[in-house]
Amino acid sequence: MVVTHRVVVFAVHPVTPQGTTTRSPGTAVVVIPARYESTRLPGKPLANIAGHPMIEHVYRRASRATRAASVLVATDSERVRDAVLAFGGDAQLTERGHRNGTERVAEVARDLTCDLVVNVQGDEPLVDPLAIDLALSPFANDPTLCMSTLRTPMLSLDDLHDLNVVKVVVDRDDFALYFSRAPIPHTDAPAGNDHPGERATGPSKHVGLYVYRRDFLLRFVELEPTPLECAENLEQLRALEHGYRIKVLTTSHDSIGVDTPSDLERIRRIMITGGSL
Repeated sequence: MVVTHRVVVFAVHPVTPQGTTTRSPGTAVVVIPARYESTRLPGKPLANIAGHPMIEHVYRRASRATRAASVLVATDSERVRDAVLAFGGDAQLTERGHRNGTERVAEVARDLTCDLVVNVQGDEPLVDPLAIDLALSPFANDPTLCMSTLRTPMLSLDDLHDLNVVKVVVDRDDFALYFSRAPIPHTDAPAGNDHPGERATGPSKHVGLYVYRRDFLLRFVELEPTPLECAENLEQLRALEHGYRIKVLTTSHDSIGVDTPSDLERIRRIMITGGSL
């Protein structure tokens, strides 16, 4: 019996040297927060995927976004910083005591001169550069916009009831009304209701990629945590509770966050077999 193996090779594109403090206002910088310590997966940013550390996959894919001027890793670890520098990327050490990735991104943003800051999670090696461009797109025509994020259709009932999967509902102009870990909206409304178009898109899954105006980001991390934010453990609710609007763009992209060893193995299988999400 002859056994054949199919291997898909993912090209690793060269990284262009990038600065992070000399950009003109109006440009966008992608900042990737990467904390080395992880309770469920220690050393996660350096986990090997197809011969390269996970942080390199995230960095190179983010670098393909056409609306972003540069990419920077914000990390609390010299090991992660050195790994990024080794493949030609840009990285900056941050304080270790940040409570979340947003605070880590904001620390770096204080030294940037760009107008827009994109927060791309450091544990999503399949992040779509087109999704980054999409999240940046509304800022070109709306000077009042301070924050955007993404949503994708909810395709699984398991996801709908999974408390680890965040859901979002929006208004008629695609601004967020609420984010929740609970199944929202309620979908048992009778047919023939007064607003038949309301349920056309069904429940939406939140995709945790954010764009901030730099000045808003620096204000946001100084705001007091809010009751709904604490109840849901979702920091984006802080913006809504303080009266700021969040634009939510719809994408077909649904990346995989690597939180556990099983998530990591799933990503490795996808990259080896050429499967898709």
